[in-house]
Amino acid sequence: MLARLAARATAWSTRFVPDAFVIAILLSALVFALALGLTPHGAGALSSFWAAGLWELNGFAMQMCLVVLTGYIVAVSPPVSRLLDRLAGCPKSPRQAVALMAVASMIMALLNWGLSIVGSAVLARALARRVRGLDYRLLVASAYLGLGCLWHAGLSATAPLLSATPGNFTEKLLGQTLSIESTLLSPLNVGLAVAVLVIMPVLAAALHPRPEDTVSVDPELLRDSGFELDTKAPSTPAEAISRHFLASALLVVAGCYALYAAFADRGAAALNIDTVNLLFLLVGLALHGRPTRFLKAAEAGGGFLWAIVIQFPLYAGIFGLIKGSGLGSVIATSLVGAVDAEGYPMFVLWYSGLLNYVVPSGGAKWGIEAPYVIEAAKTLGVSLPTTITAYAWGDMLTDIIQPFWAIPLLSVARLGFRDIMGYCILFFVVYATLVTAGFALA
Repeated sequence: MLARLAARATAWSTRFVPDAFVIAILLSALVFALALGLTPHGAGALSSFWAAGLWELNGFAMQMCLVVLTGYIVAVSPPVSRLLDRLAGCPKSPRQAVALMAVASMIMALLNWGLSIVGSAVLARALARRVRGLDYRLLVASAYLGLGCLWHAGLSATAPLLSATPGNFTEKLLGQTLSIESTLLSPLNVGLAVAVLVIMPVLAAALHPRPEDTVSVDPELLRDSGFELDTKAPSTPAEAISRHFLASALLVVAGCYALYAAFADRGAAALNIDTVNLLFLLVGLALHGRPTRFLKAAEAGGGFLWAIVIQFPLYAGIFGLIKGSGLGSVIATSLVGAVDAEGYPMFVLWYSGLLNYVVPSGGAKWGIEAPYVIEAAKTLGVSLPTTITAYAWGDMLTDIIQPFWAIPLLSVARLGFRDIMGYCILFFVVYATLVTAGFALA
């Protein structure tokens, strides 16, 4: 029954769901209309807020591009490629393949969401080559589970890491720092993560359609989009230097020393998006060995950044609209007044999930929500670590049906979001029920 329902939902989304770029435009129009009706600003002022916001997150967009690029570089390195290829040889049936894909995607997301984006796409393509009778749409949807269900519970989680870092705006709002022991390593976070790791792969396997309903991958989609190395002997000293591993080694040693100094000085507080990007940059250099191979991988990976570069300004414009008009505070103020201390974590969970569909960025959205979410928690006497954890899981709540972070994955897999939307809707229903039940019990 689940497989038939997924097939119908996917057929519907393929016919009616537009491209992610068009969705971003429609969401911009929706937020503009809400701001026009709920705030005192006119169309001219709202247009100014939107235009100012377009470029407000350029620095963050660059960080996101580096996350994807360094993740790609690591994922296509010879050691990781061999590991993913060996993993692809393990499943003996389509159901086993999608279950393995789901587990691998979520484990990589717990380590780093950028690795999950690209590594999952590479593994999906390898599985599609090896396993016959595999539904490619479900496979790619399963590859999105790491970003869609678990990344904000792991080592690259934005809000918990910022809450543990001295000197940033979150510490000023909290009046203190919160160690990751109280957020990422809390029983609530760990328990939910384990439950998701167990249940979602089982669901993915159960959703695999019957052979007559299976949509196999187009062989053209599996054509290698990688890169070929120049195996000719270097003809000049310059070429010899460019190919020598010592050039990479110098940068790796210097970078490792910088990371060592940062963590020795600040401990776990040094863990942020910049140190994660530096770490993956160094790992990529080390795994590729020679600068020429590293640069070839970077050149190939650069082709998957265009969607972020084009679409991120639209989401930044939405961010500017919400922040400049005060729309976020208007909505939050009207809702928080009706919530008591017991129901507040659940409110944060679902409010963050709904807002995430409009502003699909854990960092940018945290900047919008943090001031009134933290202040309300203090007023109601709700545990701040619980509030942060509720935000983190709420931020993931609608990720599986939000196309923005699927863009790099889909670029590598060479599908559109409409192709996987039907399966993602069913994943969302089960996932949202599971997380809501977890917070209700907690």
